[in-house]
Amino acid sequence: MNSELQKPVIGFTCGDINGIGIELIIKSLTDHRILDICVPVVFGSNKSINFYRKSLPDINFMYNSTKEFNKLSYKQINIFNCWEEEVQINPGTLNEIGGKYAFLSLQAGVKALKEKNIHALVTAPIHKKNIQSDKFKYSGHTPYLMAEFNAPDVVMFLVADNMRVGLLTEHVAINEIAQYITKDNIISKLKLMHKSLVEDFGIDKPRIAVLGLNPHAGDEGLIGTEEETVIRPVIKEIKQHNILAFGPYSADAFFARGHYEKFDAILAMYHDQGLIPFKSLSIGEGVNFTAGLNAIRTSPDHGVAFDIAGKNKADNTSFLAATFMAIDIIRRKYDYADARKNPLKKLSARLFANAVDERVDETEG
Repeated sequence: MNSELQKPVIGFTCGDINGIGIELIIKSLTDHRILDICVPVVFGSNKSINFYRKSLPDINFMYNSTKEFNKLSYKQINIFNCWEEEVQINPGTLNEIGGKYAFLSLQAGVKALKEKNIHALVTAPIHKKNIQSDKFKYSGHTPYLMAEFNAPDVVMFLVADNMRVGLLTEHVAINEIAQYITKDNIISKLKLMHKSLVEDFGIDKPRIAVLGLNPHAGDEGLIGTEEETVIRPVIKEIKQHNILAFGPYSADAFFARGHYEKFDAILAMYHDQGLIPFKSLSIGEGVNFTAGLNAIRTSPDHGVAFDIAGKNKADNTSFLAATFMAIDIIRRKYDYADARKNPLKKLSARLFANAVDERVDETEG
């Protein structure tokens, strides 16, 4: 990797300022060893950071304050001030203030990502109701980012050590899901997941499992017809694009019997079908990654947690995992692009890995 990516610049949005976002940021960045692998830039304000820093007495959080990217410190945490005014912070309270400043932070972070002032963006949780405004009319981060980056489609990708789950539909009411089960939608998501698994996660020939919509994957048309009329034909067709997709699988048996362990990723038809098993069975802390953008964005796999906001109870493990994943994806994307320019590098790496495996086998034998 070239020297400029040895320490990528990672942006952090503060999320709802009455939630746990800023506490997560402080706890995650306070271990200054993280400065060895990235340059953190927090989009918020000194005053908001200081408010939560006072409630974390055992944490020594030093930072550089700036409003310009050419004045970043590469040896400190940077607070990029998006507002100067005094803001009334009330931890645990759902109000317009929390939504207003969450959006200001997000807007600044996205602008920096677009202008390539940062290499990746890690977003703290927002509240989907109080952030609504004339400038934000979306059901969450994912559709907002899709619009901002003019992406034809994206995938909400939940990732852990032992499981990756992509969603066909995200924040959609249950009684509206069936209308989104279309050939074009499924093909688009599978192509994006395949591309992401190759480029972002370094998997050469990923295997993707596709879940059915109905109980028992429709029981051959007895319990709904979407599997037979849409999902199964798409799985057959997508293989012509050199994408290894399998299914449709009955969701309950698929997870209960551990079949998910045989695949590199799973396409779920709707939010709870994918997220309930993901959060129940995933090893390590889950991360939400937006696949399909021409930029890198990750986030923790939880919400604003108003019930524990301001009480020094927030667990930053998922937030820290989101930070590490953003850095890992930056490096994998660079390696992938480098390998495309020089295929011999990739071949040499494979031959070396195979040689190591053979040597290990001989030793164990």
